[in-house]
Amino acid sequence: MNLLDLIYLPVALVSAPMWMRKQRSGWGERFGDVRSMLKDPDWSGDAPTILVHAVSVGEINALRDLIPRLTDEARVVVSVTTDTGLAQARTLYSESCEVVRYPLDLSWSVRRFLDTIRPDVVGLVELEVWPNFVKGCATRGVSIGIINGRLSARSFKGYTKIRPLLRSTFGRLSFVCAQDRSYAERLKAMGAREVRITGSMKWDSVKTDEGGPSDGALQLARELGLDLSRPIVVGGSTAQDEESLLHSAVPGDVQLVCAPRKPEHFDDAAAALPGCVRRSMGETKPGATRFLLDTIGELSTLYELATIVVIGRSFGDLHGSDPLEPAGLGKPVLIGEAHLDFTFQVETLKEAGAIGVVGRRELGSRIGSLLGDSAERDRMGARARTCVRAHQGASVEHARVLLEAARGRGS
Repeated sequence: MNLLDLIYLPVALVSAPMWMRKQRSGWGERFGDVRSMLKDPDWSGDAPTILVHAVSVGEINALRDLIPRLTDEARVVVSVTTDTGLAQARTLYSESCEVVRYPLDLSWSVRRFLDTIRPDVVGLVELEVWPNFVKGCATRGVSIGIINGRLSARSFKGYTKIRPLLRSTFGRLSFVCAQDRSYAERLKAMGAREVRITGSMKWDSVKTDEGGPSDGALQLARELGLDLSRPIVVGGSTAQDEESLLHSAVPGDVQLVCAPRKPEHFDDAAAALPGCVRRSMGETKPGATRFLLDTIGELSTLYELATIVVIGRSFGDLHGSDPLEPAGLGKPVLIGEAHLDFTFQVETLKEAGAIGVVGRRELGSRIGSLLGDSAERDRMGARARTCVRAHQGASVEHARVLLEAARGRGS
């Protein structure tokens, strides 16, 4: 036990009533005992081991283009923090990688985890700089750094309050790849060295295929009872109060499908969409116009069916969700004014005329305008797809950084 552990423990006790409200599994794994999660726990091959850590579903999805670029030359282990992220990682990567749960940042949990995984290189997706974990890697001579790095203005404000405690942790990082200049400057201010700007992998993980919906999307439409001959408005990653906002903004005879971000919000969302068809119930209702995607992992498929996409968590105080996926599919996208966590993506799309930023009061009129103007929908969608394609390529650079670090340790 070290000094940091002594700080963590009382914080955990004070915050216990909050985090115990959520159902969590895998507590042994959270304390570093991940051996049973490995397909080959005694692996002893010649290839280096690259550990890529992502927090949840969004970060896991961003790895889609990176992981295949690593697996030919390395044993790849993907670690995840949340249960939903773990499920998505298993779906996407379990055939080519090991998938494990990331440990709590207690010294003994970290030690047990690293003893089991034995990484040569660690890439932390977006941020996730935990002091004990970073120190544990550095002590073992394991190259550890940030890929797809981002530190929003809101998060940076909080980080600066504890900057003296974290400066040495950021200073131990072997490499830092930031998405853009503003993120790079904030990471340097926290003490990171050797910061380079490599762009965002989220652009790479986005499909930009042209053509109709996939077989999976068509099946989803059938199972929900959606009429593909009529417009479909999709509310993606919605939060509290946004389902009722969309219910009012979308005409009653137009199909609206809401996909809440958090499972604990599903029942409230259903109440806000009177008479809605719930995906989890496996039911259809002839003539229904309100639908709820209360399942995990199907939002990407749903976007393929959309006539218009409205990005949730952006009409309140939650700082937005990622608009890139529907943009890459060539969909006209609307987002609220509260998108601080995705400022770069939104501003880039906005400059290209590929996204509409709207307030709560204007949402209904903007949706109505787009529903009545197919040419404008096509123009927005085409600009969005072109913009996404123009910003792809970060995964290639991140793969190069990780593989060079792995080769450097082996030489």
